[in-house]
Amino acid sequence: MFVKKKDIHKILAVFLFGHLFVWTLIPGISNENLPLDTIEALAWGSDIDWGYIKHPPLSAWFTEIFFQLFGNQDWAYYFLSQIFVIFSFFIVFKFSEDFFKNKIFSLMSVFLLEGIYFYNFTTPEFNVNICQLPFYTLTVYYFWKGINQKDNLSWLLFGFFAGLGVLSKYLFIYLLISLDLFLIYLIYIRKFQFRCLISLVSFLLVLLPHLIWLIDNNYTTISYALERTSAENVSFLESHLLFPFTFFAKQIGILIPFFILFFIMISKFKIKIKHKDIKLIFLFFVTVSPVLLTFLTSLVLVIKIRTMWMTPFYLFLGMFFIYIYQKRIMLIKINNFISVFLILFLFSPLSYLYISITQKDKRTDYPGKEVSEIVQKKWDANFKNKIGLVSGDEWYAGNLSYHLKSRPKWDNISEDKKTTKLDNFTGGFVIILDDDKDNLKTLLKICTGIFFKVDNQGVCMIGDKK
Repeated sequence: MFVKKKDIHKILAVFLFGHLFVWTLIPGISNENLPLDTIEALAWGSDIDWGYIKHPPLSAWFTEIFFQLFGNQDWAYYFLSQIFVIFSFFIVFKFSEDFFKNKIFSLMSVFLLEGIYFYNFTTPEFNVNICQLPFYTLTVYYFWKGINQKDNLSWLLFGFFAGLGVLSKYLFIYLLISLDLFLIYLIYIRKFQFRCLISLVSFLLVLLPHLIWLIDNNYTTISYALERTSAENVSFLESHLLFPFTFFAKQIGILIPFFILFFIMISKFKIKIKHKDIKLIFLFFVTVSPVLLTFLTSLVLVIKIRTMWMTPFYLFLGMFFIYIYQKRIMLIKINNFISVFLILFLFSPLSYLYISITQKDKRTDYPGKEVSEIVQKKWDANFKNKIGLVSGDEWYAGNLSYHLKSRPKWDNISEDKKTTKLDNFTGGFVIILDDDKDNLKTLLKICTGIFFKVDNQGVCMIGDKK
């Protein structure tokens, strides 16, 4: 056998380090600029709050922590993203040890995730989807520990990490609904534990500041989420059939490499499922149920689901299939499994590298650093105070906030074309807008300082002149 049981933890460590190294290095050397969602998170994080215009706060907080540690070094945010990924892999491994006697199955549960592009190709872009990953695994892990150990600490930690998951992205609620359905099942089989209700204490304590922020800000993130999922001006066929089944077809396509890797090890597809197997039922609720609920939401409520929203939902998919087929897995074929795994492990970053180098019209090709240097030189030549605030959309203004030496706060006041904050602001202020003619005309009207254009963008600078 290629893999010895005593070497399992060493192999896992090598894999986790390899994944971390490769997926930090490749985008770090091939991308000219950070991806859109990462820049957005950095823009929001420049002004710490309990929520932002599009999402709850956690992704912005983590990027800001790394900015305070590393500044505007792009590699640090690829590193941040991979820390979230490999930590999630590690928790999956630890969780699976309670399901498999053979730790090779635990290792395979993690290796199989490398066949899902949510956990490789898309991971350089740290965003709310990546931010959910560790809290998704920890929520499931401590829920299961609470069920089995019946201790208050596990339930309190479950509530704590569940709260952090919701603070990462509201879609996390689909996991919590699935776990609630499992609790209903426990009531049905008369194994429900009232002790689990203690988790509501830590859960609500974590969420309370954000809930207060939501009320104070007219539920802006919820409004954005509803707008993002709306499907207006579509026919009945599109809304109730095309959208949900397109979503379903995309999920199958995404999982093809996963199933190729998995079926290498299987002797027969025929299986016997024990309908009272509590472990299998739990894996169903944390793996299949969130995806099924998402599909039903799209089908019934006419919501267009975006593929990337499924990022955390497949973390336990390897465990789920290995648990079902564990008696059909032929470990004598593990060399074949490892070979295909290594091909996928190398193919994905090499593909990313090739696309990054050959395609020059991506967000990651935007000259954010160069534009910021031009703005900084123009500012230094005309004004004596520091730039304290930048405005515009999260992409253009967010790049300025990230690259300018004073790390100015970002604000979206220019989206509403208001001048009230400009009149009351006493520090240095920069507005940057894209090349839309109407936007530039509006910017010229409200600009009481210096206006110029750079890279087809209009820039207005207001400060204390030298």
